[in-house]
Amino acid sequence: MKLALGPLLYYWPRQSVLDFYADIADSPIDSVYLGETVCSRRHELRLEDWLEVGKVLAAAGKEVVMSSQGLVESESDLKTLRRIVRQCADGEPGFRVEANDMGAVRLLGEAGVRDWVAGPTLNIFNPTTLQMMIDAGATRWAVAPEISGAALAEVRAALAAPIETEVFAYGRLPLAHSARCFTARHFNLQKDTCEFRCLAINDGITLRTREGEPFLTLNGVQTQSARVHNLLGDLAGVQGKAELLRISPQGSHTRAIVELFRAVLAGARTPTAALDDCRPLMVEAPCNGFWHGRAGVEQYVAA
Repeated sequence: MKLALGPLLYYWPRQSVLDFYADIADSPIDSVYLGETVCSRRHELRLEDWLEVGKVLAAAGKEVVMSSQGLVESESDLKTLRRIVRQCADGEPGFRVEANDMGAVRLLGEAGVRDWVAGPTLNIFNPTTLQMMIDAGATRWAVAPEISGAALAEVRAALAAPIETEVFAYGRLPLAHSARCFTARHFNLQKDTCEFRCLAINDGITLRTREGEPFLTLNGVQTQSARVHNLLGDLAGVQGKAELLRISPQGSHTRAIVELFRAVLAGARTPTAALDDCRPLMVEAPCNGFWHGRAGVEQYVAA
């Protein structure tokens, strides 16, 4: 199996982002997704900067994919989306595109692009919808993290021909997008005058219940789980159902987590031992409930 690093979901200072990907260039990752997928107000890196980072990673032997925004709200968002599609269609630099909304799917079709990734926010849950994306040119499917392993196997079995499949294997679960910015609201600010408060928050803002239990994470217009979805202990069951594992970047220890996944895939560590090693590196407790068809917050261990 291959390892993919998902797009950066948080807003980090420019130099921190550049340093992060310089480190990733020398890591045992196979594919790297780049670009802003959450909020168009995050401007530390523009599209041209992401493309330059992509060239560095490609030179290091990584497959580079440019991810589109999950919630397109303005003409400026559309202009960026068109440029992402154009760089793929025109062949310079020609990075593959991950379509995260149907507008991106339409633009890729109009440009004649026949090799793109159907992103997780397209919310594909059945073989009929997935086949429509394949017919439109998708050659990889990044599965919505809510899908269980059993449901994933059923969808793949119902296809006329297989498609390369990528499972969300590590990170806080992206649960929803909104036109409102909950981080701005947290600081009693308006979305358009948010003062870019996300920039000082590496892994989002954890919301807690009245009893003090972690509940959700605020990440600008995106709502995430508080717990960290982690399939390290379940890799034996994931193999055969997917070809890639997606690891979502976090504020620290991302490379060490990537190396733990690689060690398990190489047979150098057992899944159970790797999960134990990973716990001190995580920003919150693990969960894997969605993969087992249970509540996502659960950490399920088969008897």
